[in-house]
Amino acid sequence: MGYRTLRACVEDLLATRRMIRIDVPVDPNLEAAEIQRRVFRAGGPAIYFASVRGCRFPMVSNLFGTMERVRYIFRDALEGLTRLVQFGVDPADWLRRPRLMLKLPWWAWTARPKAVARGPATAHEITISQLPHLRSWPNDGGAYITLPLVYTEDPARPGFFHSNLGMYRIQLDGGQYEPDGQVGMHYQIHRGIGIHHAEAIELKQKLRVNIFVGGAPAMTVAAVMPLPEGISELFFAGILGRHRIPMIKSRDRLPIYAEADFVLTGYIEPKRLLPEGPFGDHLGYYSLAHDFPVMRVEHVYHRPRPIWPFTVVGRPPQEDTMFGQLIHEIVGPIIPRTIPGIRAVHAVDAAGVHPLLLAVGSERYTPYDERKRPQELLTLANALLGQGQLSLAKYLWIAAGEDNPELDVRDVADFFRHMLERVDWRRDLHFQTCTTADTLDYTGGALNSGSKLIVAAVGPSRRTLPVALDSRIKMPESLGFRDPRVLLPGILVVQGPPFQADAQGEDAAIAKFCAGFPRQDAVNLFPLIVVADDAEFTSRNLDNFLWTTFTRSDPARDVHGIEAFVHRKHWGCYGSLVIDARAKPEHPPPLIEDPEVSRRVDELAGPGKPLHGII
Repeated sequence: MGYRTLRACVEDLLATRRMIRIDVPVDPNLEAAEIQRRVFRAGGPAIYFASVRGCRFPMVSNLFGTMERVRYIFRDALEGLTRLVQFGVDPADWLRRPRLMLKLPWWAWTARPKAVARGPATAHEITISQLPHLRSWPNDGGAYITLPLVYTEDPARPGFFHSNLGMYRIQLDGGQYEPDGQVGMHYQIHRGIGIHHAEAIELKQKLRVNIFVGGAPAMTVAAVMPLPEGISELFFAGILGRHRIPMIKSRDRLPIYAEADFVLTGYIEPKRLLPEGPFGDHLGYYSLAHDFPVMRVEHVYHRPRPIWPFTVVGRPPQEDTMFGQLIHEIVGPIIPRTIPGIRAVHAVDAAGVHPLLLAVGSERYTPYDERKRPQELLTLANALLGQGQLSLAKYLWIAAGEDNPELDVRDVADFFRHMLERVDWRRDLHFQTCTTADTLDYTGGALNSGSKLIVAAVGPSRRTLPVALDSRIKMPESLGFRDPRVLLPGILVVQGPPFQADAQGEDAAIAKFCAGFPRQDAVNLFPLIVVADDAEFTSRNLDNFLWTTFTRSDPARDVHGIEAFVHRKHWGCYGSLVIDARAKPEHPPPLIEDPEVSRRVDELAGPGKPLHGII
């Protein structure tokens, strides 16, 4: 029937040898996080930290570190969710169209949360300072809750049907926060809590907030599911966990998840912002300190024998990559029904998820004529950029399924080959400038700001892509451009000089690079050129290329071209497209581990030590 508590899951994973137990003391300041990263990278087991320095509570990580383990944890429910998809039922439709429930197995009724009068989650009261204080990266601004389940309800329409359960990072200490009284709440744009917060501000009310840590694994997955606005994640958690989610209800407070291991209750302080961060985030860089809402904590509770779950984010892949894969398995088949004409989408994890979205759509506007230019694809691309969290995509590359029915969006190298064989840079680039962007992406020059680029290509192949460097290609080394390397067919990586910003924030060297090649030059045999700080690193493998290119460039600022032009406000180029993926002065620094901590973790891998044979 699925795990109802985190401890039940942990004991089962230990019994089935899917989890290791570390009894030696581990420091929650950097050491636990590095162990998690190293074990995940090795494809290792979940980890139970029995002895945490400075804290009396055990911790657990890497629960979702492999898809094999994810499928094991949810073995009782994934098949049922697949059947729901086969019924043609979007889980978000269960409440909108209740009659669909009649078609489903009896256990689908477990979606409805259960109000209870009491539960173990509030058995003991402690303080914030007594919680495990996990710090993941050396320059983090404090300790964080990295798997928080943040619960709010619509102030105008309270109740489970209008609740939101999201995962928004919580800073426990550091900065200007009042010890044992305040925590920082960082939520990004296009998150459900923002709707409730806006409603509370309009009503001149405090937004009540409860933060749960632990509980059934289904609650963790539900909190990261991209459900439509107005649909409570509690219902999804009930389906995935195969039991009704118990919520302690009382007249004078927000409901509390009865099986949580830890609970923080309180409210968002009205008209109060404090600097939150820095924090090593999932793009592989630090998100910098910015003003964010502050939660006034009124009570901190824990259940008997609680366990503190955590994860660590950083440059992909990390444990949250598995969340993405699970989400794709569950809701991927629903996308074509949500946006008719879309066949498949893939937010590329190696590129940081939001920076790069690949899609395959239909091109049916003029089926009686040869496919000469993108038409329906542009309509579909704009629909994708208006759909939930897909709207945060920075680069969207979309192909016509009619050109290759076997094209797989998850085969990134082959997808780029298909696109670069067909794209016409004079016509197929469509920019959106001065728009919103992912909160964690600093390439646009300001928080939540940036640009987008749609690349849409249709029709037969128009070129043969080179797979080796042509001897006629010469780099302008006097300008600092050198070491050209072929990554994939049609993609050339070039090492450039360090970015030097002028008064307008632009770099003259990249303009001179493009101006130095006429359209007839052999370099244009490569339709895509990427300029990077380190050509060897960027071209070493596909993941390095994706991470460097799409996390270090903003389309409006960093996309250039050989013999570029503007015609009727449309930008294009006759020669190669050039993406400047060098680090810019305003970019945050990449995440680097502490050498001394790395040495200590290495020692844990020695003979007779708990990580021997794992890392």
